[in-house]
Amino acid sequence: MPEGAPDFNRVAVVGTSGSGKTTLARALAETAGVPHVELDALHWEPGWRAADPDVFRARVEQAVAGPRWVCDGNYSAVRDLVWGRATLIVWLDLPFGLVFYRAVSRTLRRVRTREPLFGGTNRERVFGFLDPEWIPWWVIRTWRKNRRRYAALTASGAQRPVSVVRLRSADEVARFLAARRVDRP
Repeated sequence: MPEGAPDFNRVAVVGTSGSGKTTLARALAETAGVPHVELDALHWEPGWRAADPDVFRARVEQAVAGPRWVCDGNYSAVRDLVWGRATLIVWLDLPFGLVFYRAVSRTLRRVRTREPLFGGTNRERVFGFLDPEWIPWWVIRTWRKNRRRYAALTASGAQRPVSVVRLRSADEVARFLAARRVDRP
């Protein structure tokens, strides 16, 4: 690995809902031939019930125990487990308009296709926009807060010293991924 290059063995991808965490993490994992760990899939039970906190922690601990993986998600309850083992944090800090557009588009697509989500039986609801936890509402409430939170966490090295890549546009994300496809270990 070139001097100063990030260590891609254990990558944590973070960012606001709709920023493209799962898409990027899945692509990075596929490119590197390593497991993809999706925290939402470990957290949600059928019927949109959250897993018991101890069960969730145990699932995450097992999922990130290996030597190489790419994990996506923002759960502070397991940040110590993920960031504590990560060799690189990729922060998707995309503009609000893009993130909101993606969240709405993705949600509407999932409603239309009835795509099964975490837990196998979970689906976006037709009248989900009435729920304050609907993802586009969640983006409105959390985008600015997450931006401040991740700026503080990555600047302070709150977990431990770890490389951080902050991507601020869709073009930066595309270039980052393209470089990994060429630079496969």
